[in-house]
Amino acid sequence: MADTVKLMKKIARLAKEKKKLRFMEVCGTHTVAIFRSGIRQLLPENVELVSGPGCPVCVTNDEYIDKAIAYSRKKDCVVVTFGDMLKVPGTRSSLAGAAAADGDVRVVYSPLDSLKIAKENPRKKVVFLAVGFETTAPTQAATVLAAKAQRIENLFMLSAQKLVPPALRFLLGDAAVKVDGFLLPGHVAVIIGADAFNFLAEEYRMPSAVGGFEAEEILTALASLLEQVDSGRAEVANDYRSVVKAEGNVAAKKILAQVYEVADAEWRGIGKIPASGLKIREEFAAFDIECVAPIELERVEKKTACRCGEVLRGVINPPECPLFGKACQPLHAIGPCMVSVEGVCVAWFKYGRNNFKW
Repeated sequence: MADTVKLMKKIARLAKEKKKLRFMEVCGTHTVAIFRSGIRQLLPENVELVSGPGCPVCVTNDEYIDKAIAYSRKKDCVVVTFGDMLKVPGTRSSLAGAAAADGDVRVVYSPLDSLKIAKENPRKKVVFLAVGFETTAPTQAATVLAAKAQRIENLFMLSAQKLVPPALRFLLGDAAVKVDGFLLPGHVAVIIGADAFNFLAEEYRMPSAVGGFEAEEILTALASLLEQVDSGRAEVANDYRSVVKAEGNVAAKKILAQVYEVADAEWRGIGKIPASGLKIREEFAAFDIECVAPIELERVEKKTACRCGEVLRGVINPPECPLFGKACQPLHAIGPCMVSVEGVCVAWFKYGRNNFKW
């Protein structure tokens, strides 16, 4: 508690008499931790925290969900996924809706669980929904390697992994996005290393800090950002040194590079970001369901008043969306930001109503 008080005093001193500052966290776990600990309410009035595209479920686009639903409805397919993907809306339905009708959708806690399902269903194509950032992608790559080693020929990936650094570069090129620094995701940095974010300082002169997820760790990172602003410098401060190394996890990166290669990717509400996703390499194409059994979807334009895209870019806060807290609530989500436990709209709905006017 004493350290927290010291950090708050330091932040208040550094922020005094400065212009309005906006720092963006780009990790759903940070978003939830910030709300739970009441950090937003403790910060000086001229220091604002905004949430970026830090929830992989939230940035998974309609077409991917539509494909997953289509595979689940094929008689020879089983779709395997994490639970937070079930309610993500596609163009017309969700995986939960498909499962309630004629789809075969099964929830697992690890990609490796899909190996067992594949063994138990040798006549079925078992399709794992490989969604996530750099944090989970190595485990998904390891699952492919395990399937190959065990000669499991009916396990496949439907890949939609996203890469954080290209998304930050994209945001900095968006005139509508106004930020003065980034609170960088500790979990991602564990894999790719703090040095992977050096371009923020070197190319954009953008103060940045890698932070952990306890209140004191988050406040330490915020103090680092304010110190950089105060001194007029820009760097990538590693304030999560207990687990984050400059070079990251070399073994995990090696596995990832063995199975996947960088590709352009569609981000829900944002659009196509160059070199911001992963696709399975040609030598592992036998594990790519889109290579083995491609599905052509009818293109359908989805019209909605949901402003999730602007929320994901930090352009607006959730209460500024006309659906937030009304038609769109956790039990009846219109947009993906209200689906995942790490979604920014869920965090605002669950923790913000008593602290902010909306």
